[in-house]
Amino acid sequence: MPWELGKKGFETVERKKNIILIGFMGSGKTTVGLKLSYKMRMAVEDTDKLIERRENKTIREIFEENGEPYFRRLETELLEEIRERKYARILSVGGGTPINPVNRRLLKECGTVVYLRVRPETVYERLKTDTTRPLLQCEEPLSRIRELMEDRKEAYEECADIIIDADELSLEDIVDRIVRERGRIPMKILVINGPNLNFLGIREKSVYGTQDYQYLLDLIQKKAEETGNEITVFQSNHEGGIIDRIQEAYFDGTQGIVINPGAYTHYSYAIRDALASITVPKVEIHISDITRREEFRKVSVTAPACDKQIYGQGLDGYLQAIDFVIETNF
Repeated sequence: MPWELGKKGFETVERKKNIILIGFMGSGKTTVGLKLSYKMRMAVEDTDKLIERRENKTIREIFEENGEPYFRRLETELLEEIRERKYARILSVGGGTPINPVNRRLLKECGTVVYLRVRPETVYERLKTDTTRPLLQCEEPLSRIRELMEDRKEAYEECADIIIDADELSLEDIVDRIVRERGRIPMKILVINGPNLNFLGIREKSVYGTQDYQYLLDLIQKKAEETGNEITVFQSNHEGGIIDRIQEAYFDGTQGIVINPGAYTHYSYAIRDALASITVPKVEIHISDITRREEFRKVSVTAPACDKQIYGQGLDGYLQAIDFVIETNF
């Protein structure tokens, strides 16, 4: 049976990959999204633009020809699709998207939701000459903006993981706030241990030390509590079990992998291929200094699929690897 250490004595929250920008029209979602994409090296998409391309119509034409309920249905369908995607994006969504309770749930499931909150007067100054906004084509646009913002305020705040009052902040300040605040949301990290690691404290004590496997689990548990992250530890003596767990990480929101493949390090191209399929930060860890041991231990076929290799640091190498994963994500 594989060893599995997950939640134990503290609450965990999965870090969600996408960053979702919500807010009233004119709040700066598109501009912030573009700047944030450069900062975080993530692709950015605008849900309104996606819908326009798919329908081959502008938002205004969709409203005029098909009505607002039809457009809102398209938004929901798109969010359902985005939720199932495997690659992270920065998403700027339409101002009315969070109105629908179903959409609010989908937005939370899609990613970390950032609400750019601005005053009605700010919106009016930005949009007073924009004729492409169907909801503002009226005699008193400022009054209409105030009315709509008040109606949507509760929905926006309920949906948001992060709220930023953006009126007085520079673009750089807004982006820095998003990166900083998102960094406080716990990460989901997976530690994988290969064959014979469960025999720590029993096998070759002169090489691997006298501390047993439970000591390692407790050490990682303490690290999880100190950093506020969710760290799951998986151990198996079987190659297929390790491959299955790596593949599972592709789908379960894992943000980083620390792996000690044990003897599989030196010949398991199957584990190497599984690691290469996962684009999150990955660290290969070895308790002993493999460069000073038998010749066959000096060769790692799995390390090239990882971002870093740590060896010869004892059990502390696991903590160094976890730190690397955290730092690499931000």
